[in-house]
Amino acid sequence: MRNGPLAVVAASVLWGTAGTAGLLVSADSVALAAARLVIGGAALALLAGKGVTKAIRPGVLLAAVAVAAYQLCFFAAVSRTGVAIGTVVAIGSGPVFTGLLSWVLHGRRPSGRWSAATAAAICGCAALIVGGGAEAGGQVVSGLLFALLGGVLYAFYAVMAAHAIGQGAGSGAVMGVMFGGAALIMLPVLLVSGVAWLGEPRGLLAVLYLGLGTTALSYFLYGRGLRTTPVATAATLALAEPAVAALLGLVVLGERLAPISIAGLVMLALSLVAVAVPEKADGQTVPERELESLP
Repeated sequence: MRNGPLAVVAASVLWGTAGTAGLLVSADSVALAAARLVIGGAALALLAGKGVTKAIRPGVLLAAVAVAAYQLCFFAAVSRTGVAIGTVVAIGSGPVFTGLLSWVLHGRRPSGRWSAATAAAICGCAALIVGGGAEAGGQVVSGLLFALLGGVLYAFYAVMAAHAIGQGAGSGAVMGVMFGGAALIMLPVLLVSGVAWLGEPRGLLAVLYLGLGTTALSYFLYGRGLRTTPVATAATLALAEPAVAALLGLVVLGERLAPISIAGLVMLALSLVAVAVPEKADGQTVPERELESLP
C-alpha cells in the first residue's frame, strides 16, 4: 500500500521518454499526439473491460474532455514557445493548480512540506530552461497562456480521477473512461491529420510505444498510484518527467547540460524525494489514513 508514489514516479519516467520517441517519427505533432491518445485510450478502455460502465459519471466524462483538450493546448503551446518552455510551463504549473483545485473542490489542504517541495521542484524546472538557453518566439504570450491552460486541464482531470477513485471506482476503470473517451474525441483529429505515416515501420513502432507505453501503461500506473497517494503529491512527483526528458537528451541525443541545468536536476530530484516519503501523523502515513476513509 506504500508503493503509490513509486507507481506515480514510474509513470512519470515513461512520460519523460515520449519526446525522444517522438523524434523517430516524421509526422505532424498534432497527428502524433492524436494517434498516441487513440491507441493508448483504446488500450486502457479494453483493459478496464466491463468495469468501465461502473466508472461512468459526470466528473470522469468531463475529465475525458479535459484529457483531449490538454493535448491540443500542449501542442499549441510548444509550437509558439518552443518545446522546452512549453513543456515545463504546462507540466510545472500542474502541481500548483492540482493542489489548489483539490483544496477548493474537495477541501484537501496541501501540507507545508508539499508547498515547499513543489516550489523547489518548479525552481528546478526553471533552471532546466535557463540552462538550456531556450528562447521564445514572438508568440510567447499566447503560447504561455496555452501552456497555463494545459496545466489547469491536467490538474482538473487528475483531481477528478483521484476523487472518483477515492469514492470507490476502480483506478483502471476510471482511466479507461477518461482515455477511452478522449480517444473517441481525438479520432477525427487523427483522420483529418492523415495516417499515411503509420505505414512506415519506424513510425508504426514509435506510435505503438507512445500509445501503449507512454500512455496506456503509464496512466495505468498513475491510476494505481492515486489509490494511496494524495493527488497534489502525485502532481509534484510527475515533475520527474522533464528531468527524464533532459537526461535522455543528454545521453541519447548528445545534448549538453549547463551547470545551472545540473543544479536544477539535483534540486528537482531532492524535492521529489521529499514529496515521495509519506508524512506521519499519529503513527499512520497520509495514504493509510486516506485508505481508511474509502468505502
